[in-house]
Amino acid sequence: MSRYFTDKTFLFLRKLARNNNKAWFERHRRDYDEHLKQPFLRLIADLQPDLAAISPHYRADPRGNGGSLFRIHRDTRWSADKTPYKTWGGARFFHERRREVASPSFYLHIQPGNSFLGAGIWHPEPEVQRRLRVFIADNPAGWRAAVHSPSFRRRYEMWGDSLLRPPRGFPADHPLIEDIKRKDFTAGMALDDGTVLGPRLRQAVARGFSGLAPLVDYLCAALDLEF
Repeated sequence: MSRYFTDKTFLFLRKLARNNNKAWFERHRRDYDEHLKQPFLRLIADLQPDLAAISPHYRADPRGNGGSLFRIHRDTRWSADKTPYKTWGGARFFHERRREVASPSFYLHIQPGNSFLGAGIWHPEPEVQRRLRVFIADNPAGWRAAVHSPSFRRRYEMWGDSLLRPPRGFPADHPLIEDIKRKDFTAGMALDDGTVLGPRLRQAVARGFSGLAPLVDYLCAALDLEF
């Protein structure tokens, strides 16, 4: 079993949170590379067979640029917060057709005291959002099996925003109206610091993604994607 992240990973992220500026980051770029980026890329590479076992259509891409690992630089163009760096590491495990159509993904977030894994579609475009709502309304049994089972609810929490009122065209008394009102179709679970820094992180992530597979499978079906 392999450890990926260490106390030095969290130390770097905590210091970055207190010194979120280009000059400090450039002085500590080696720490970023050694304690966060390279271990994360190694974890992504090691997760490839685990993800393939869940779905042959999903990818764990360990390339340093353009792969699963998100850049640490923040996109500040439309944000009032102009701090240049994320104070966490994140990776998205995506569908092979992600560049063609909107698709659900798996996600892993590494941050001291706030690490988690999840899956689904976050902030879908209105057209995609409506397709998902219509599919849930028309296929309620599959949705219940995916996210309302006791085993799912014991491990995962549904995340994201919802409308205050039913969307136009959907009856307020539909049995799944609270799900139909969702703006985001995502779920996940927290990862404690001991798991993130311990020798069984890969196994915990693979197990967590496997449990989220029914949600991703359902969303793929709604969008005519292979799973």
